[in-house]
Amino acid sequence: MSDTVIAAQLYTVREFTKTSEDIAKTMKKVREIGYKAVQLSALGPIDVNELKKILDAEGLTACASHVSLEEARNQTDKVIEEHKILGCKYVAIAALPSDYRSAEGYNRFAKEAAEIGKKFAAAGLVLGYHNHSFELEKFDGKTGLDIIYGESDPQYLTGEIDTYWIQHGGAEPAAWIRKLKGRMPLVHFKDMGIVNGQQAMFEVGEGNLNWPSILDACKETGVLWYIVEQDICRRDPFESLTISLRNMQAMGLK
Repeated sequence: MSDTVIAAQLYTVREFTKTSEDIAKTMKKVREIGYKAVQLSALGPIDVNELKKILDAEGLTACASHVSLEEARNQTDKVIEEHKILGCKYVAIAALPSDYRSAEGYNRFAKEAAEIGKKFAAAGLVLGYHNHSFELEKFDGKTGLDIIYGESDPQYLTGEIDTYWIQHGGAEPAAWIRKLKGRMPLVHFKDMGIVNGQQAMFEVGEGNLNWPSILDACKETGVLWYIVEQDICRRDPFESLTISLRNMQAMGLK
């Protein structure tokens, strides 16, 4: 059992993961900040065995990853093989292609994802979906996110609710976390605030999201990994990761 529940989403530092040398330096830096786990995303070309060596050398766990729908669907065996090498159980589809962003598309994705998830489950992996805010558009009274989770098999498609994007879409993060009780091992933590009248991403605890409510929902529903992601940082992204980690530790997470 891991002695931490906090991980860094490497998309946050994507400008520093373009080569294998960059990846090694970045993993070292992330570990020095205090993270013991990472979610793999936006990495430049690197052999999976080399990546595993880098992670092991720094004492980092690959708790989860992001892949595209195309990779999950068309390169299923490759994705499974690589995740087994990495010891990474959780695979999340990062976003839906634009041609799926309709009532028909969300229904189609729900069926496709469940079929992909069934293959992953047979290999001991868990498939999830990472939302943005576009899935909160309504179609005959149902949001795209309602369709995705309502029309898919909970055994084969789990959630990875993103707190910022749920709030950005006009919904309540804690409510969505509770709605997916029993099928949400991963959560993305990023904060929302206002800069010059516009919604903006902030380090966890530095914006206006209701973190006590979000944390209560996560604990009630059995979230396993609290993953820090900040797509846009207004300071050095490593500093942003540091601030989020310190604030989450102050909230009682380890």
